Amino acid sequence: MIPRYSLPEMAAVWSEERKLAVWKEVETLVAEAWSDIGVVPQEVAEALRSAPEVDPVEWKQREQVTNHDVAAFVDLLAGSVDTGGEWVHFGLTSSDVLDTANGVLLRDAANLLLGRVETLFDVVRTKAMEHRDTPMIGRTHGIWAEPTSFGLKLANWAFEIERDHRRMGAARDAVAVGKISGAVGTYAHTPPSVEAFVCGRLEIGIEPASSQITHRDRQAELLNAIALTGSSLERFATEIRHLQRSEVGEARESFGSGQKGSSAMPHKRNPIASENITGISRLLRGYASVGMENVALWHERDISHSAAERVAIPDATGLLDFALARMTRLVDGLVVDTGRMAANLESTRGLVYSQAVLLALAERGHSRDAAYRIVQNNAMATWDEGGTLRDRLNADSECDLTTEELDACFSVERFLRNTDVVFERLAEVEL
Repeated sequence: MIPRYSLPEMAAVWSEERKLAVWKEVETLVAEAWSDIGVVPQEVAEALRSAPEVDPVEWKQREQVTNHDVAAFVDLLAGSVDTGGEWVHFGLTSSDVLDTANGVLLRDAANLLLGRVETLFDVVRTKAMEHRDTPMIGRTHGIWAEPTSFGLKLANWAFEIERDHRRMGAARDAVAVGKISGAVGTYAHTPPSVEAFVCGRLEIGIEPASSQITHRDRQAELLNAIALTGSSLERFATEIRHLQRSEVGEARESFGSGQKGSSAMPHKRNPIASENITGISRLLRGYASVGMENVALWHERDISHSAAERVAIPDATGLLDFALARMTRLVDGLVVDTGRMAANLESTRGLVYSQAVLLALAERGHSRDAAYRIVQNNAMATWDEGGTLRDRLNADSECDLTTEELDACFSVERFLRNTDVVFERLAEVEL
């Protein structure tokens, strides 16, 4: 996690102070569980509960000796109590501490992301409702297609965000598990009751059949949910980038009074937030690939996953956290030029209404192919020679629609008359 793309709340989740604090909580809860069944003296559990947090600097120094991060931590924690240090880490293997703590940290990180997604959904839905009747050109393949509304465009973003939220919630539930089952998951030295006590107090689930670790398909699921959410953000960002193009000019990112778009060209207003989000989404898909690679480990475990996930998980959660916050600000402050949308719609010279004429001719009794050719011939002439599609059709003897019927075809309202159902559905969504 680099500071440029880190927000304080997520950075705090993955800080070494927070990590060591959760490790200590796991060790303390294990001692308390042993104490409850009469193995560890109660005063030892109490001493661990009141012991100071392990200092990250001292921990790093000790790791230089042990060459093992958990062993260094255990040494310092055991040394911090006056008596009973021998009971610290009793019956545990390193992954009991690491993976159970990671279940807590991953849950907390996912909860932050879920909150960000909820905020983005609210902002996008509000903007969609605001512009439900703002007509604009719909485009397919980058080419004029048919009239739509800006609100409808935003509504389909909102529904995608709702799907991202559901995927993230499921991934959060999957990854928020721990294990206190020993070196190969057999509970040989620690009974399942200790695991149940610890995970219950931490409010996470239990890996039902662990090896030495909780299984990495869980983390892969979270990283894939993160990557999918990033891909959604990239889709939205790409649309904004196209709408902000000088030739289109229908929507643009807000631009601060002291902001500079270019160090060389003073006229520039670039879609930098959208481009930044696009770049971040590429990283997120890479981290999803890392998560998939980490699933297949040797036997009960190896550590080929360790270095990769120490980078991938904090980075992926941190980057998505940043991107969600940035997209929320972007949409909330988006400058929508409804006049330009209307002018661009008018500039199509009626071509975007072609399907309505096709259907009207079919209703009049023309074969579909004959109706298609009538409209297509006039549309191609409009593209190549100018004029408007309506005027050309009106002058074409093969087009036997009345003036009133033609007028009805060339109406934005005709194309948006059934879109209310989408907004009714959107109003009912609850995250």
